[in-house]
Amino acid sequence: MDYKKIGFKAGLEIHQQLDTHKLFCNCESMITDDIDYSFERFLRPTQSELGDVDKAAIAEAKKNRFFHYTASNRSTCLVEADEEPPHNVNSEAVNICLTVAVLTNARIVDEIHFMRKIVIDGSNTGGFQRTGLVAVDGKIDDVGIQTIALEEDAARKLGEKGKIVHYGLDRLGIPLIEIATEPSIKNPLHARNVAERIGMLLQATGKVKRGLGTIRQDLNISIKNGARVEIKGIQSLSSISRVSEKEVYRQLGLIKIKETLNSRIKKTDLKNIDIVDLTNLLRKSKSNIVQQQLKNKGCAVGFRLPGFNGLLKQKDTRLGKEFAVHAKIASGIGGIIHSDELPGYGITNEETQKIHKTLGTKKHDAFILALGKKDVVIKALQAVIERAKTSFDGVPNEVRRALPDDTTEYMRPMPGAARMYPETDVPPTRVTNDKIEIIKKNLPELPDEKYKRFIKQYQLNNEQTKQILSSGYSDDFEKIVKQHPSLKNVIIRTFLNTFSELEKENLDVSVLEEKTLLNVFSRLSQGKFSKEGIPDLLRYIIKNPEVDVDTAIKQIGLTATGIDEIQRIIKKIVKERRDFVEQRGIDALGPLMGIIMKELRGKADGKVISEILRKEIEKKLYI
Repeated sequence: MDYKKIGFKAGLEIHQQLDTHKLFCNCESMITDDIDYSFERFLRPTQSELGDVDKAAIAEAKKNRFFHYTASNRSTCLVEADEEPPHNVNSEAVNICLTVAVLTNARIVDEIHFMRKIVIDGSNTGGFQRTGLVAVDGKIDDVGIQTIALEEDAARKLGEKGKIVHYGLDRLGIPLIEIATEPSIKNPLHARNVAERIGMLLQATGKVKRGLGTIRQDLNISIKNGARVEIKGIQSLSSISRVSEKEVYRQLGLIKIKETLNSRIKKTDLKNIDIVDLTNLLRKSKSNIVQQQLKNKGCAVGFRLPGFNGLLKQKDTRLGKEFAVHAKIASGIGGIIHSDELPGYGITNEETQKIHKTLGTKKHDAFILALGKKDVVIKALQAVIERAKTSFDGVPNEVRRALPDDTTEYMRPMPGAARMYPETDVPPTRVTNDKIEIIKKNLPELPDEKYKRFIKQYQLNNEQTKQILSSGYSDDFEKIVKQHPSLKNVIIRTFLNTFSELEKENLDVSVLEEKTLLNVFSRLSQGKFSKEGIPDLLRYIIKNPEVDVDTAIKQIGLTATGIDEIQRIIKKIVKERRDFVEQRGIDALGPLMGIIMKELRGKADGKVISEILRKEIEKKLYI
């Protein structure tokens, strides 16, 4: 893909939790499942200081949702519940943002003024998020930093059922630094590299949280003849380039659909679309989906969609799926059916042709079908009609969310200037020259300097160094290696490989504190267990954080096995499989090693086991 030719432009917004107490109170910044109290809220959009109402807030309000909040006294107070004004801003959080501003050569503001950003999706109990501009016009490598801001994190969404959305307040108010780049990122790989560099810079401060959910990356992408699209919630570095690539293909597909539509129909052809009742036509259908809805006193309705035949189910641009998301947001409907996927869902070709005939479709026309309660399906189809009309614009200017497969789906319209208004409960924070001088005298080691030092001091390659520096564990790594230099290779494998394997199991390695890791490698050096047992030991500690290392070793049976017992077990297994040993000779080593390690993994060093097994096999072969 020639990204320059298609006019690719992208900018990043990095949101990183700071490792301090909350932004506007002294509550601890911790995630907990403890529940001490709960309450409910219904949020409404408010006007900006100019009397305008943000269109994204209006779209959210139309969902008519109710919000249920649960909270713990350990991590919340009346500030999170919006029952008490915010306290003084967290000065440590301000200093961390100022440190990043200095490291990026940004222009720091004279006073930090907090604003209210209207958010009524329930993630903020007051209906707004507080955010303060700290610095502008910075730079990291070849990409400009537009803004550095300090803001409060949102509440943690626990789930939703019907019109009720459940949130936990533990995350609400945790300080976030937001770094927004200029839209000068040239391609998907460049986007990943810039995000990695910003991540390493943040970790260099030693004042940011680490682990799952502590950093979130948003991406703004546009291409020639398209529009800016904001993609929220990209969770990992590796996903940034893949999300970018798939979004480019999606936008190219939308532009092609626009061109096809313009060659087939006029925009006015979508002006007066009639929604038709198809219930009687499908009453005898053998489709389970149809019959389930009709038995529940639902109905079947649909409409002709001029010009869209063959455009709703393309490889990179699933416009039918896009319509379904808009329908669900507007009405709560489970899904819609379109003609490009029929026959299907138990709806026969004959029934499909009857629908075409009833709706009066022509050569290039498609149709949309919805099943359910009448008020729901009408709302759903009206939302689809509105989204279909925007297909003439190609790429809509909107906010989307990143999905686990690195595709995206529609969230809401792009917010405008009406989203912001001044925060009157938080006084401005003056940034003096003296404060900036103190920051400059206490700057952390720069990532580039640390990068070169790690390669030289610990004989790491480039990729290993990048991984350790961006993981947030570089300080822990150094302390542990200094105390146990003979275990350096094991420590490297643990930080680079074992941690990533545990994260793939959705385990939060951030609960492994420095003290715990020091104890793990201390016990390993004392021979209390073998290095093969490290993954099992760490996995157990993550799941049971209240258990100390020595207890964990005993509870999962990793206590080191004596040499006599190892020899006994190996002799027994070789004797039981004597015919196999005689048949395979020394090649029996590998298969037998696997059997023995199942019994001794974590209890004895693999190298020791391999040496004893080799001697035992040779003894049997050359008796």
